[in-house]
Amino acid sequence: MAVTIQQIADTAGVSRGTVDRALNDRGRINPEVAEDIRRIAAELGYVPKARKKAAVQKKFRIGVVTQLARSSFMLEVNRGIARAAEELKARGIELLVQEGVSVDEDEQLDAIDALVKKGIQGLAIMPVDRESIRIKLNCLIEEKKIPVVTFNSDIVGTKRSCYVGMDNRKSGQTAAGLLGMLTGGVGKVLVITGFFSSHVNNMRVDGFVEELKNSYPGLELAGVQGSSDNTDEVERIIVNTMLNVPGINGIFVISGGQAGIKRAFEKLKLERRPFTVIYDLTPKNRGVLEDGVADFLIDQEGYVQGYEPPLILADILQKGKAVEEEYRYTDINIKTKYNI
Repeated sequence: MAVTIQQIADTAGVSRGTVDRALNDRGRINPEVAEDIRRIAAELGYVPKARKKAAVQKKFRIGVVTQLARSSFMLEVNRGIARAAEELKARGIELLVQEGVSVDEDEQLDAIDALVKKGIQGLAIMPVDRESIRIKLNCLIEEKKIPVVTFNSDIVGTKRSCYVGMDNRKSGQTAAGLLGMLTGGVGKVLVITGFFSSHVNNMRVDGFVEELKNSYPGLELAGVQGSSDNTDEVERIIVNTMLNVPGINGIFVISGGQAGIKRAFEKLKLERRPFTVIYDLTPKNRGVLEDGVADFLIDQEGYVQGYEPPLILADILQKGKAVEEEYRYTDINIKTKYNI
């Protein structure tokens, strides 16, 4: 006897509507709840309609291009991509992934070309913000009729279908607000970014500086330095800056290498460390919070960023479904050691 949606709902302890949204990608739903529902459905032997129709559907290939493959942030993004690949396989869609290790435009152009040669009909990409990438994406969209969805980072001047990810400017403003409250709006703040060539990093810096000027004029910017997401470099920047610039009571680390914060504080033997805000709930950053090295962590739902773009493209290709929202912003989640 076929397993019903009601049986899945009863087992998962949710409503039929929630099960329907999880199994058919209708509307927003907590990714963890959706994943639990799909697991229960698989254990019960539920066969979705999409799988039954897969044999007669046209086969599609969707390409995915990422950046910074060695970054711990990509663990959650890749988990979302893997989940999407599993679901799309049941719909007769193959997901092809090209992982970039840097934010280099030539590396990304090669990755796009490799996927096009494999015959992709849709592309999800974390774009490098360079003119050559902009031209390449518009060529795919306009000439080859390949829909493009950007995620995590965006690129202006393209006809991409939509962007999935954090509002990075607003997240930078959020960080400025947090440090403004912690410091009482007085002192000096050091900003450490990853790569100056990263659109994501630059938007966060812009939002941070903008909010600092508007709301906390008593907080002086002690500099913005690039670390290339390297732990040793983060440590070096903090140690050198704090030894040479007195009065730093706030640190904002925008991207990777946050483990270097603790090492720097230990080397400086501080009686009282600066207030600190970091990004991304990775295994290492959990430790940074739990050890009391950082006060706040801003998480951007990496799983959702990896999971949603391939599904959006699948609906465009298989169902001709128009994208209703140009910007599908993920939540700006503020974490402390008490709520991780």
